[in-house]
Amino acid sequence: MIELRHLRTLVALRETGSLVEAAERVHLTQSALSHQIKDLEDRLNCSLFIRKTKPLIFTSAGQRLLTLADEILPMARNAERDIARLAGGETGRLHIAIECHSCFQWLMPTIDQYRDNWPEVELDLSSGFNFSPLPALTRGELDMVITSDPVTTPNLAYIPLFTYEAMLVMGKRHLLARKSYIEPQDLEAETLICYPVDKDRLDIFSRFLDPADIEPVAVRQAELTLMMIQLVASGRGVCSLPNWAVTEYLERDYVIARPLGNKGLWATLYAAVREEQKDAEYIQDFVRSAQEFSFKNLQGVRPSEHAR
Repeated sequence: MIELRHLRTLVALRETGSLVEAAERVHLTQSALSHQIKDLEDRLNCSLFIRKTKPLIFTSAGQRLLTLADEILPMARNAERDIARLAGGETGRLHIAIECHSCFQWLMPTIDQYRDNWPEVELDLSSGFNFSPLPALTRGELDMVITSDPVTTPNLAYIPLFTYEAMLVMGKRHLLARKSYIEPQDLEAETLICYPVDKDRLDIFSRFLDPADIEPVAVRQAELTLMMIQLVASGRGVCSLPNWAVTEYLERDYVIARPLGNKGLWATLYAAVREEQKDAEYIQDFVRSAQEFSFKNLQGVRPSEHAR
């Protein structure tokens, strides 16, 4: 009567607090998700959550199913991994390079969990900040590159992890804090603090400032997110960071963030792999683990569209 898909849907509802976002998470339309929940409630003859509450409030029956989900879903995932090993005898190598300075926040916990799940896979991590990792991936020197800047390359596949919004971060007394969103010309007189990478690999330049032919008055580089936040908080410039990377500092009232443009500046983070490896179970499981951790722990991220 109760199926795994029902449990996954309820967990998505708990984590997102929204029917719309939960539907995106489990790759259903909102109508299909609502129908699935109504069907389950009819089978059980009870309501699972209180309608028209935000965030959703689960009934006692809903809470009981969530407890079941927390017990059953990890067991099902472990069984799937074991079966994949038995069926394919898969051991392999997963050497990862990362092009995202702020991604360590979710990547390191994902790697720790992955090591426990796949002890037979040789796992290594390197920074892609000082070399070009995509050519190294093509040559077989790497097995995965975490990037938000996909380049169409023969024999490479880009698996979307999640979509996020880039925000402009500023000090609490900054004049731009009065605006509801930031326009390119607002940055003409600003010092823009960036990670030490080429400008054409930074969305705030390639997708926001360059199309408007705008240059900030100065550019300053900082290696670490925390260093950028400290400079911004002390009024030494502004910076652009993913919404989830700045959440902690907003909650502590260190800084203020505003959308870039009236529709926001959205980007997708990908796992780039070689085409012939993309369906390997130990690759797919790493992607699933990264997505599950991110959706559960990062604020403001959402499911992405199809792979490129």
